[in-house]
Order: sequence, then C-alpha cells, then structure tokens
Amino acid sequence: MMGKPTIAGTRITAELILEKLAAGETPEQILSAHPRLTPEAIQAALAFAAEALRADVIYPIVGTAS
Repeated sequence: MMGKPTIAGTRITAELILEKLAAGETPEQILSAHPRLTPEAIQAALAFAAEALRADVIYPIVGTAS
C-alpha cells in the first residue's frame, strides 16, 4: 500500500479507517463493509494516530491580527 501502515493481514490502511471514522461512519458500519477487520483493528488504527501525533513536532497556530 505504498508504504502506508496497514492492518496486519489486510490491505486496509489505518488512514482509511480514520477517514471513515472522521466522516461519521460507526465502527459497526466499518466492520460490516470490511469483514476482515476486527474491533481491535479499529482501536489499533486510533492508537496509531494518537502515537503519530505524540511526535515532537510542533504545529504553530497562526492567528489573525485584530
């Protein structure tokens, strides 16, 4: 999958799961659409995202001048 992290034993990326959750799909809907996934796989995708955001990268927020 071009180097993207995938769920073990599948070609489903963590990115796909996160996008579906962000779009409002429920875990049950995702599991129904992708029968090879498990609830633990969805939790693993969320844990991966949390770990990725824990990196020592600072994203400055640029405010507008008043």
